[in-house]
Formats: sequence, C-alpha cells, structure tokens
Amino acid sequence: MKAILLNGSTENDLTGKRVTEKLTAQLQTAGWDVESILLRDKKIGNCVGNFRCWISSPGTCFIDDDNRSIAAAVANSDLMVYLTPVTFGGYSSNLKRMVDHQIQNISPFFAKVNGETHHQRRYDRYPNFLTVGWMDVPDPRAEAIFRHLAQRNAVNFYAQKSYCGLVDAGQSDSEIQAQAETWLRALSNGTVPPAVSALPEMNTAINSAPAPRRAVLLVGSPRTRKSTSHSIGSYLMKQLAARGMETEVIQIYNSLNTPEKMRLLLEKLDAADLAVLSFPLYVDSLPAPVIAALERIAAHRAGHPGKTRLVTLVNCGFPEAQHNNTALAICEEFSRQSALSWAGSLSLGAGEGMVHGVPLDEMDGRVHALKKALDLAAESLAEGKAIPKAAQDLLDKPFIPGWLYRLIGGFGWKQQAKKYGAEKDLRRQSYL
Repeated sequence: MKAILLNGSTENDLTGKRVTEKLTAQLQTAGWDVESILLRDKKIGNCVGNFRCWISSPGTCFIDDDNRSIAAAVANSDLMVYLTPVTFGGYSSNLKRMVDHQIQNISPFFAKVNGETHHQRRYDRYPNFLTVGWMDVPDPRAEAIFRHLAQRNAVNFYAQKSYCGLVDAGQSDSEIQAQAETWLRALSNGTVPPAVSALPEMNTAINSAPAPRRAVLLVGSPRTRKSTSHSIGSYLMKQLAARGMETEVIQIYNSLNTPEKMRLLLEKLDAADLAVLSFPLYVDSLPAPVIAALERIAAHRAGHPGKTRLVTLVNCGFPEAQHNNTALAICEEFSRQSALSWAGSLSLGAGEGMVHGVPLDEMDGRVHALKKALDLAAESLAEGKAIPKAAQDLLDKPFIPGWLYRLIGGFGWKQQAKKYGAEKDLRRQSYL
C-alpha cells in the first residue's frame, strides 16, 4: 500500500512537524509505504490557467517541473494526504500550489455529480483522501470551512473514502498520535465519503460605514487584464468612479514578483476605503498566488486594524454559482482575521464561458443580468452600504442549463484540442 503525503507547512512550523512525524510513524506501523513530499522545497510553478494539461498535452501539465512527478505519484498511490496549516479556513499557499496542478489528473469533460456539474474522472481508480489541518487554537468557523473544502475536494478527486482531521497546537504528542490512529481507522472502516458538511453562516455585512472615497481592485487571475476577473472587477470600478470615487487596479500576480510591488499593494490597500478582490475559482478555492497575497496582507495587518472594507467577486467555469461558496467563506474568514470589514460578495457561474475576458461594455445582452448586479452593487457600495441581496439574486439562476453546458462544453474541448492535434488523446492516462 502506497501513501503520498503532500506537506504544505511553512518553515519553523513546529505543529506541522509533529503532525507529520506522528502520522508517518502510524502509517509505517500499519504497513504503508510512505512518500512524504515537503512542497516548499519543490520547484512548482503556479498554474497559469490555460488548460493546456487538457487540450495540448492531455493528462500532463504544460509546466515541466516537480508538479508532474507529484501528480504521477498521486495517480499511483492508494492514499493521498494533504497536510496544511488551516489558512482562513482553507489550505496554505504552499499546498494549494500543488492542488491547483491536480486538474491534470481529471478529465476536461463534464458529468453530473450530486446535482452539480463536475469534471469526469481520467483514471479508473483514485486514491483515498485524508486531509489534516492544524490551528494555533480551536476556531469553529475556520474548522467548518476547512472540513467543507476537504469534502468538496474529495468529490472532485473521486476519492472512494475520505476523512478530515484537525489538530490544535496545544495538543500533546500522544494526543496527536491517538488522533492519527483515529483518522486511519476511519478511512479503513469507511465505505463512502461522508456527506459534505454545511458551511457556517456568512457574517452579516456592515451597512453603516461612511461613503468611501478610494477603492482598489485586486485582480487575482494569471491572465491579468485579459481575464474575466478583470472584466468584472473593472466594470464595477467604472461604476464606482462614475459615483465620484477614486479607483485603482492592481494585478496580484504581478505584485508577487518583487518585494517592492508587494509593498505598494499593501500601501494602496491601507489607503483605500474599499477593497475589491476579483478572482476565478481554482479547485473549490482561491488560486494559490491569491492565497499567498492574502497571507501577506493578514501578516501586515496583524494588530493594525484599519478602515478598509472588503468585497469579493468570484467566477467559476461551472454553470452553478454555488461552486463558489467555499471560496467566499474563505474570503469572509480572511476579512475577519485581517480586521477588514466585510461588505459582501457576488458569485458568478459560467463566467469564463460567458465573458472570456471581454470588457462587459463590449458585450451583448448575455451579460445584462451581470451588469445590472454590478450596477446595484456599485450603488450600495458608493453609499457605504453592503452589496444587496438583490444583486446576487440576479446571478443565482444559471445563465445556461447544466445539461446544455455539459453537452456544449464537451464539444468545445474537442475543438480546442484540434489546434494541437490532441483531440484523440483527451482521455489519455499519462501516469499509468
């Protein structure tokens, strides 16, 4: 039996070290062959979101680095383990960087799973899935989000059995060892993954802030100005500017390139009354570089609460907007931990297929509901209020029926693969 441990801990993480050691020992005692990978020491580039692992080299990431060997090890393992500090209820950026690359192990084609659109399996068999997170102190909200994310990932990665365990730093070594025994026993005894747990209720957005004067848009897409995230966010900025606000756009991916650019982002955020974070959904959560930016923002703001309010705009490729719910919960938890006032969110399904990076003002009636939702959001935000429920109500109904999206989407992947002569290889099992 082969177990692969994907360790997303940070340097000098004593709790993570203890968890890894106790779990590894327990696995080896039970007869497992354990491969433990410390992700921060590996060369793993950020997923660039071009889907080349589906359409030009099906089943293999376009980026030739350590992500390929790790994905191959996962495909040939019996148990995949995520190890991570709980970060705003989600995974650390160290772990998430590799999680984003795991889409090469599933198919671009669509299937209906639990009433939602998901991607089909690429392989006939997938490893069982254990997710282990740790926190400095117990936090029920962050724990609920973390469990929800782990269970959503178990669905998307077709785990036959899954379990999610949590540890807090105050636990002794013997207590952690006992928990590790419990986790492995639960996996051994389980027959199907547990039902996906409910997310905690979102905190009520604050509606009593002074009218903002400055707004900054943080775009969290690798496609930067050509992205759907930029199109949606910049349209909102335009509406805010029309209402007398000073606006600015910052690309998160570019800001992470140098310390100077990151320092400028932090300064702009501190000076803003309103921050708008716009990003695409990556594997049920935020893209790894966006999480990395949020980690730095949270560290910068620790103990220094300010006036800034946070709004989140998230879009996913699936027609059902509820796929975004876990990512929104992570953003709300980030705002709570970073002393940012939550001012609401907008969640869009089928964003890439509908917008595809085109400025909204250049599009036809297909984006009428989206523009109206953003107009309503701008009107309320400019008055110091939160995004109204009526704005999200406009986006809750899928813009295209799920069955039609799945049918057209399959044809679309074949057409894109033809450009690379790979249309006959879309179901290739590269790592077997």
